[in-house]
Amino acid sequence: VQLAESGGGLVQAGGSLKLSCTVSGFTFDDYYMAWFRQAPGKELEGVACITWSGRGRYYSDSGKGRFTISRDNAKRTLYLQMNRLKAEDTAMYYCALMQQLTCAGFTSSGVRDWGQGTLVTISA
Repeated sequence: VQLAESGGGLVQAGGSLKLSCTVSGFTFDDYYMAWFRQAPGKELEGVACITWSGRGRYYSDSGKGRFTISRDNAKRTLYLQMNRLKAEDTAMYYCALMQQLTCAGFTSSGVRDWGQGTLVTISA
C-alpha cells in the first residue's frame, strides 16, 4: 500500500490550497479515505472523511465549511480543497486509508495506512 500526498506549501491567510493523495497497492474504490493533520505541538486530528463512492462526506469542526474532501476513483486520487485558510491551519496533512467502512467519529485508531504527509504553512 502506498499513499503519496502532494500540494502542500506556503500560502497567505485567506488563500486556498488543494491537496492530492495518489494511491496504489489496493483497490481504492473499496475503501473509505480520510485526511488528518497535526499542527506543531498538537495532537493528530481528523479533518475530513469520505465514503468509497464519494457520496458521503464528513468533516470535523476544523474542516467544516472551508474544506471539501473528494475523490476520483478512476484516477485513484483523494483530494482536499482548502479555502479561506487561517494561520491555525498550519500543519502536516496526512492522507489515510480507513480500516472499516465507516466515517463515524473518524480517529487515527481507525486508520489502516498513512501517507508520508505534506506540509501546509499559512502566513498571517
